[in-house]
Amino acid sequence: MLNIIFLIEGLFNNANTRLWLKQINRFIAKKEYLDMPWLLLYVLFILIVTIILAKLFEKLFDKIIKRSARKLHNDPTNYVFLKHFGVAIIYIFGFSIAVWSIPALRAISTSLLAGAGILAVVVGFASQAALANIVSGVFIVIFRPFSVKDHLIIDDTTFGVVEDITLRHTVLRNQENRRIVVPNSLINSKVILNSHMNDPKICKFIEITVAYDTDLDHAISIMQDVIFSHPYCIDNRTEEDKKMGKHPVMVKVVRLEASAIRLRAWAWTYSNTQAYELTLDMNKQLVERFRIENIQIPFPIQTLLIQPPATSED
Repeated sequence: MLNIIFLIEGLFNNANTRLWLKQINRFIAKKEYLDMPWLLLYVLFILIVTIILAKLFEKLFDKIIKRSARKLHNDPTNYVFLKHFGVAIIYIFGFSIAVWSIPALRAISTSLLAGAGILAVVVGFASQAALANIVSGVFIVIFRPFSVKDHLIIDDTTFGVVEDITLRHTVLRNQENRRIVVPNSLINSKVILNSHMNDPKICKFIEITVAYDTDLDHAISIMQDVIFSHPYCIDNRTEEDKKMGKHPVMVKVVRLEASAIRLRAWAWTYSNTQAYELTLDMNKQLVERFRIENIQIPFPIQTLLIQPPATSED
């Protein structure tokens, strides 16, 4: 290491080296590189730097997109357009500097830039929605609020499994196996319920009503037994809950209604799909089990009082 330092110090202490550095400094200070033939070398240098920056951007973008695509389980070719767009911006900027450096072409380049500015404004207004979707797609790739195969609920109205994410839109598959195409700008501005983000386990509420004369402890025990025996139901208790002797399926009285007592069970599954199937199975199995145990599931009863028509006096 010391040998390298002594070598560098000796190089800069050399008289010829100092003279060479002074010549370079004078060359830059007097802007002699803007005179022929140095101008051509200067323009060539700008073009070479532009090409190198474009290649570096292309390789770096490929690495970033491939890493994000693996996490999104998506095809990275969906983002090729954005890569080409960035490379084109670098080339346009570099070539513009090169053309502006030539005095004879400055007048022409000024006219071209003015026309390009007007064209850019027109195109910008015409493609505002498309650009908004592209920018939103980039944000989805970078921040990853959801990934492919995630279960999403958008504004409590749109439900589906993410099937594909492109720069323009996100494709959801609903329970009817139909595709819902949501623009990225719209999905970025909505409240999203992601069932698979961080922890895919789902706590599903299973509710049923019983009559007021029902033995609640017996009904709760039946619900716990039927739900926990389902293959999709899992034990999500903490160690503290296990020490306290809590059941894997918690059942509570949540509301006293006009004609019934509403019981709610908290059932845990590994995914939203399993939670949905568990709920459908419980709708059938709990009704059948309550019938066997003679537990009444009441329905509203209304009493109508019909007054006799008034008699007219003669």
